[in-house]
Amino acid sequence: MFYASAQEQLGHPMTRRHLPPLTALRVFEAAARHLNFERAGDELAVTASAVGQQVRTLEAWLKRPLFVRLPSKGVALTAMGERYAASLSQLLDQLNEATIKALRPDTANVLTVSTLPSLATSWLIPRLGGFKARHPEFEVRISVSHGLADFISDDVDVGIRSGRGVYPGLRSDLLMEENFFPVCSAALLNDPDRPLREPADLRHHTLLQEIPEGEPDRVTWPRWLELLGVEGVDGNRGPQFSHTFLSLQAAASGQGVAMATSVLIGDYLDAGRLVRPFPQQVRGPYQYYVVCLEASAMRPAIRAFREWLLDEAAAHLAQVGT
Repeated sequence: MFYASAQEQLGHPMTRRHLPPLTALRVFEAAARHLNFERAGDELAVTASAVGQQVRTLEAWLKRPLFVRLPSKGVALTAMGERYAASLSQLLDQLNEATIKALRPDTANVLTVSTLPSLATSWLIPRLGGFKARHPEFEVRISVSHGLADFISDDVDVGIRSGRGVYPGLRSDLLMEENFFPVCSAALLNDPDRPLREPADLRHHTLLQEIPEGEPDRVTWPRWLELLGVEGVDGNRGPQFSHTFLSLQAAASGQGVAMATSVLIGDYLDAGRLVRPFPQQVRGPYQYYVVCLEASAMRPAIRAFREWLLDEAAAHLAQVGT
């Protein structure tokens, strides 16, 4: 193992990096990912024997074996090879990101934020003026998509996604936990002939259904009623809507009771267009996270936007009472 001298640790102007051949590093990293010299060669457009030669060059430089050659002509990483490959993959990812950013126009003060269409229209965009007021030096671009963003090829700085928070290679901060509960218009709540005092009273009302396309685990009416043990209510009946905002609009106009998510309902409650008839709620299977590349998490614009998002989310959840 290489240890820096005292002069190098102090940043002496003659400091020299102790680096092995960079071509051999790149070839080794590909071979470690594939655990196969031939497939690594296909990726790098070289022969398997050329891959083997570069690996031997690196092993000779390190004076340590990186692979164990198997009788079946395959290879397996040694313990050191596994550790070295993991560290090297991260460094190459950072180098790739740095290179791509170096080739872009200077946009240090411009942020590209990728998020879901529903969150953008119902939550993020109405609040963006607050970020501009706090940080007039930064500009924000919003990109909407149901798929996960590729932070390199899509030129995305920050993503807001619904999931479980496990995004390898990315920094992930919990933004909002999502809970589901019924909402209706104030007029429907105060209907003297069909009072809404407890979940069982829903049997007297129209249930507005949202079609959970692409979200098999979403909390729907049947699931909500089942988890709370509510009997005597048919959770499958009622008109269907393809988007949350459509069912909320129908509820606001007095057409029935909608299933709301705490993340997207705040403005309706604050304006009094919708009310919660009872406090029972069910926690959703996914939560909202703000994610970015670890390597760029402390970039001033990204850090400022992340901190502002967390402040806004905390205020929002206090508003909806979840």
